This record gives sequence, C-alpha cells and structure tokens, in this order.
Amino acid sequence: MTDKLSREKRSWNMSRIRSTDTKPEMLLRSMLHRIGFRFRLHQRGLPGRPDIVLPKYRTVIFVHGCFWHQHPGCIEAVRPKTNQKYWVAKLEGNVKRDRKNRHALRKQGWRVFRFWECQIEKDPIIIAMWIAKELRGTTHASMECRLPSKIELLRAAEVRAGYTTKKR
Repeated sequence: MTDKLSREKRSWNMSRIRSTDTKPEMLLRSMLHRIGFRFRLHQRGLPGRPDIVLPKYRTVIFVHGCFWHQHPGCIEAVRPKTNQKYWVAKLEGNVKRDRKNRHALRKQGWRVFRFWECQIEKDPIIIAMWIAKELRGTTHASMECRLPSKIELLRAAEVRAGYTTKKR
C-alpha cells in the first residue's frame, strides 16, 4: 500500500511533530505548578531525558504520546499500514528504549512515573492530584484553591505550546 501524501508533504507533516512542550506535557506542567510543585524540564544527564524532573522528591515523569510510545490498548497506538517494516522497527525500538531508561533511572534511585497522552488529556486535574498524594502523602493545601476547568487548561496549554486555538 502506498502513502497517500507526497514525499514532500509527508516530510513537512513529520517535521511539525514536537518532542518537547507538547500539549499533554504543558497541561501536566501547568497543573503541577499551580499546586506548588517546582521542577526541571528535560534534564540532561538522566537516562531518557525525562519530561519533568522533581529533584526534591527524587522523581521523574515521562509524558508519552500514545502513538510514538505504543500505549497498550489505546486507539491512538495503531501502527501505520504503509512502510510497515520501518514503523515496526521504529515503534518497537521506542518501547525498548523507554523500558531501558526507566530501569536505569530506578537503578539510580529515581521514582519513575509514566503518563500517557490520552490519560492527561482526559483529566489532568486527577493526575496532578494523584502525583501530589504520591509524593507528599496528602494533597497540598493549595489544592483547595480554585482549580481551572479542563477547557481553561486546554486553552492555556494550546496557547503556551503555540497551537492554534479554535473559538469554542
């Protein structure tokens, strides 16, 4: 089966795919910051360059795209029908590398949390509260403040990540 897009158009599309500052990553970072967590981003020197590093809690967080990291059971993790040999090797390589990096981080004494794009986009507030409970043993007092709605969070993440937003 051949690709429906020209080589130039496919190249242009692929060049627009981000590896950092993705919408799910921005959503989670925004929520964590609002509830009082301070963190580093994409810290060099750590295996896999985690998306979020919380040194105070010796914890790293990976925000994985469902397609690129093959989220089991997710409809977004479907492999392309064209150029299957390439895609199987690419995506399986990503999964193996992720597993190796998580293992190396745990060996160095880091707690590793992994969240999927679909989980974060579904409810970033629940995930941020879960992280707070895991790290602090309880939800923080600032969690009592007015938390933004899911729509407000999505709009803020789109603006910060440079996505175009539609009027809703």
